[in-house]
Amino acid sequence: MVFVVDDDSSVRKSMTRLLSSAGYAVEAFASAGEFFTRERHRGPCCLVLDVRMPGLTGLELQEALAAVGRRMSIVFVTGHVDVPMSVKAMKGGAVDLLTKPFDAKDLLNAIQRALAKDTEDLGAEGRAAEIQERVKTLTPREAEVFALVVTGMLNKQIAFELGISEKTVKVHRARVMEKMRAGSVAELVRLADRVGVIVPK
Repeated sequence: MVFVVDDDSSVRKSMTRLLSSAGYAVEAFASAGEFFTRERHRGPCCLVLDVRMPGLTGLELQEALAAVGRRMSIVFVTGHVDVPMSVKAMKGGAVDLLTKPFDAKDLLNAIQRALAKDTEDLGAEGRAAEIQERVKTLTPREAEVFALVVTGMLNKQIAFELGISEKTVKVHRARVMEKMRAGSVAELVRLADRVGVIVPK
C-alpha cells in the first residue's frame, strides 16, 4: 500500500495513475491532516509526502506520526528543496527526498526501498512482540532474576541482591532460560535488549 499526500490534485492524480500501473494499491489525500486521521495500516506501506502544504506541512506530519508511535517509511517530494529541510527530513527517518519534477523511475525506486524498509521494520516489531509475550509468562521473581542475570551478575550476587538463597536463584534462572527459550546468557541478553528489559537500580 502506498499513501500519497499532496495538496495539488493534478500531482495526486498522476502519482495515483503511475503507482497503480506499477501494481501498488494507492490511497491519495489532499492534506496531511486528512491522512493523519486515517486509521493505521497494518501491512507493509509507505507514504509519499509533499513537504510544503497549507495547514500541517509534510515535516510536521512526520513529527506528529512519530509522536504517536506510528512508524512510517516516508518518501518526501518537494518543489523547493533547501539543506536544513533535507537534513530534518532524513534525521526524522525519511527514506528519500525527491525534487519536483522527478523522474517516474526515481520515485518507483524510492518507494521500493521504503517498502523494503517497512517490511523489515514490521518483522522486527513482530519478533519484539513475540519476545514480550515470553516475558509476560515470567513470575515477578523470575522477572527480577532475568533483569539481574542480563547485567552479568553471578548467582551469589543475585541471591544477595534479592535476599534469597543461591539455590533458589539457580531454580529461577533455569526457569527464565526455559520460558525465554534462550540457550545461553548471551542470547538472553540479546532478547532483553530487543524488548528493553528494565534493570533494577
